[in-house]
This record gives sequence, C-alpha cells and structure tokens, in this order.
Amino acid sequence: MYQATARYVRVSAQKSVRVIDLVQKKYVNEALNNLAFMPNKPARIIEKLIKSAVANAQNVDKNVDAKRLYVKELRIGKGPHLRRFQPKAMGRAGRILKPLSHFTVVLEEK
Repeated sequence: MYQATARYVRVSAQKSVRVIDLVQKKYVNEALNNLAFMPNKPARIIEKLIKSAVANAQNVDKNVDAKRLYVKELRIGKGPHLRRFQPKAMGRAGRILKPLSHFTVVLEEK
C-alpha cells in the first residue's frame, strides 16, 4: 500500500468528486490517460498526486512494477475556507468563502 497526500488545495471538494468517480478502482496507466483528457482543475491535481504516489512506491520498493499498481482509494476531504470580503451597498461587506480541500491517493499492487 503506497500513498500520497495533497493538503490545502485551492479547489472545492464538490467539484472534485466528479473526477474521483472516473479514476477510482482503475489501473494507474488507465487513470492517468483518463485524467490527461479532462479539462478541469481537479484533474490536474489528481494526476500529479497519482504520479507522486507511483514515485513513492518505486522509492520504497525498487521491485514494484508501475503497470501493476491500481488506485485502491482516492479520498477527498473538506479543508478550511479562505474568507474574503467584497464591498456592498451602504457601507456593508459581503463575505466570500473560497474552499480548500485535502486529497489522499492510496495505490496497491495487483
């Protein structure tokens, strides 16, 4: 079991769920091919994270074959919100919440 994490990523967890569903339980090569053709931001982040997990696997165990690794688990958790304020009418301020997320990829060899 090999893993990689990315914390405090500036993308909402809700938008990332669509990408996660297409990648989970697939071989690494197939997952990376699917992610390469997705136009959204979470796809780039998850692609980079899977590559990092493969590098971690090869660093820990020299005999591991990258072709036999598959994405066992891909978790996303909600992080804190960046709070920004925008001026509104009559001297008031409107709050803008910019969400952050935490990603974890777990790879396993079949």
